[in-house]
Amino acid sequence: MAEKKEVGFEQNLQRLDEIIRLLEKDSVPLDELLRLYGEGVALIRLCNGQLDDAQQRVKMLQISPDGTRAH
Repeated sequence: MAEKKEVGFEQNLQRLDEIIRLLEKDSVPLDELLRLYGEGVALIRLCNGQLDDAQQRVKMLQISPDGTRAH
């Protein structure tokens, strides 16, 4: 079984940018527009989750060994 490689934030953001450009075209069929829109919504949620995770890691790094907030 092939392992699913986790895609990084930057790659997700790049794909989201590609989707936006495609959605702005007049020549894309409706069914493709709907598929792209769904993919874009999923990517936005994924990117938000990745940002939340990064923010939590930064907060953890700001806590000193004695449990107080580092300055």
